[in-house]
Parts: sequence; structure tokens; C-alpha cells
Amino acid sequence: MLRYYLTVVREENMSRAAEALHLTQPTLSRQIASLEKELGTSLFRRGRRLELTDAGRRLARRAEELLALADKVETEFRDGTELTGTVSIGSGDLSSTRILPAAMGTFRRRHPGVGFELYTNSAEYVKERLDAGLLDFAIMLEPVDVSHYAYIRLGVRERWGLLTRSDDELARRDSIVPQDLVGRPLVSSGRPELAGEIISWLGMPVERLDITCTVNLLPTALTLVESGTASALTIDGAVTHLDPRRFAFRPLSPALTMSSVFAWKKGGPGGAVPTAFLDLLRVMQSGHGGL
Repeated sequence: MLRYYLTVVREENMSRAAEALHLTQPTLSRQIASLEKELGTSLFRRGRRLELTDAGRRLARRAEELLALADKVETEFRDGTELTGTVSIGSGDLSSTRILPAAMGTFRRRHPGVGFELYTNSAEYVKERLDAGLLDFAIMLEPVDVSHYAYIRLGVRERWGLLTRSDDELARRDSIVPQDLVGRPLVSSGRPELAGEIISWLGMPVERLDITCTVNLLPTALTLVESGTASALTIDGAVTHLDPRRFAFRPLSPALTMSSVFAWKKGGPGGAVPTAFLDLLRVMQSGHGGL
């Protein structure tokens, strides 16, 4: 039923959804009506195209999570001999993700039936998916609450700096000191823990900063930076893909660096495939696997 529902959500039209599902439209309409009756609420606003109600949007999100989890469980138990399935890892734009290619390559050579799913999003979103069982692992920038997780602290340090346009006057500097930020429109992290670290580094009242807006991911801020509206406080791992002809990243001085953790739910990641990958990563992180 949930797969039927998500197909209707995707197609925004009962006829197209029925065709995609190889059902007649009346049959699919009855299924959706039955679901609405069972839940006691309307899921769609009927018009020229179907629009989700608030309840419909909530159900769509939960349905995606439940079906993804069901597919994951099915894959893990399909074959009990050779490892097959998927390892799912979530992270932000972090330098720490450089640990993954070597580990993934080695694991795939040993277990060609295993694939990987990599998600890049905010720390809050990644933690939510990890808690829901939709991710096996998460790479998260500290400081972060890891009381509910087991984890490995990674050796890669994330260095903070200021991202500006390449023609900005501060782009000519080798580094950025606290006084450089006073009176300058800034974009900063929306995570309170990270904001606290930046304020501590600043060594002056936060009121002296002109925070234009906060963001949870750097791409949201790039248009503000490129337009000259504001400069962004961010980490070096988030800017490696940017065109140096358009953007300049200058590290903070004194240096502000943070570590990251590779985390999973306490009690083990669950499933033979992610457990085997974790075993390999532990060995490689210990320095015996060339990582």
C-alpha cells in the first residue's frame, strides 16, 4: 500500500500512477481512499493535479523511511553465504570523508556483491537517518553528542576559515584574524555547538559580529558569497570543489581545527555487511591497512 501511495505522490496524478503500477485507475483510487479512511485523514487535495496535505507530506516522509528500511533488511537476509547488500554512510562536506575511497575499494575487491550509498547532508539530518536505521554509519564533525553511539575518532582535522569572493580584499591575506571579521557581513553555521566554538575562538562578544544568516550546508551560502553579500565561516573540507577563480578560502589564525567521528548505533551497525566493513575500517584506521 505504501509503495502505491508513494507512486501517486511522485506522479501527482492518479491515472499516471495507475499506469506506472499496472493497475486500473478505479482500483488505485479505491486503495488510496481505503488508506485515507484507515488513517482518518485526507492525504491529497484533489484538483487538476493532486497536492499533498500536511498529513500527506508526513506520511510520504515516513513511508520513504519505512520502505527504505524494509528493502535494506530484505537485502541483508537474501543471501546467507556470500556478502551481498549495501553499506550506507552519511556525512557533511568534510575532509574526513577521504578515509572512504580506500576502504570502499578494498572492501569491494573482497566482496564484489556489496555496494555503497553515500548521503551528504546536515548533521541533524544524518543523525536522524542513523537513529531511524536508514544509515549504517555517519561521519560527523565534533563537537557532537555521541552518547547514543559507538564511534571511532578520525585522525583528519577539519580546519576553519573564511570563504570570500576571489576579488575580496581579504583574499589577499594568508590568514584571517578575529579583528578581520568585525563589521563584515557573515554566514555562519546553524549548529549551536559549532557556533560556540567559533565564539570561543573570536575572543570578543558575539554582538560585534554581523551575522547575516545561518546555514546548515555550505551550498546554501554560496550565492551570498559570490554576490558579495556576505562571507562564510566554514571548514576546508567543504570548499575543495570550488573554483579558485571565483572563491578564496583563507584559514583562521590562530588556527581553529576540529576532529570528526565515524559513528554507528550502540550494539553494532546491524547486519553482516556493515559489520564486515566496520571491521575492515578499524584495521585500516589502526595503521595496518595503508589508509
